[in-house]
Amino acid sequence: MPVSAAKQKAYPGGSLKSRLWDDIKAWVRMRSGDRCEGSPAFPECQAANGAPHPVTGSIVVLTVAHIHHDLRRNGPADLRHWCQRCHNKHDAPFRLANRRGR
Repeated sequence: MPVSAAKQKAYPGGSLKSRLWDDIKAWVRMRSGDRCEGSPAFPECQAANGAPHPVTGSIVVLTVAHIHHDLRRNGPADLRHWCQRCHNKHDAPFRLANRRGR
């Protein structure tokens, strides 16, 4: 899901394209070994970036997830490298609340 221009300002350096955010993403990728780090819903997920997902069959695109939904928290304990399945499952309640205006 694309990040709105307004929310991009909350990322380190004020943009998803900032050098700091690039460094953070590279660190998360290195930590994960370019595999999904598993979410609370699917803790054993190890889907490999660019390969077919072992459950869904879709090509895996790993993204950096803020596990607390707070873009200001960018430490190792706050970020995970997740496949679409893990990221979307984790974000579903948050997205629903946003759609409802909460």
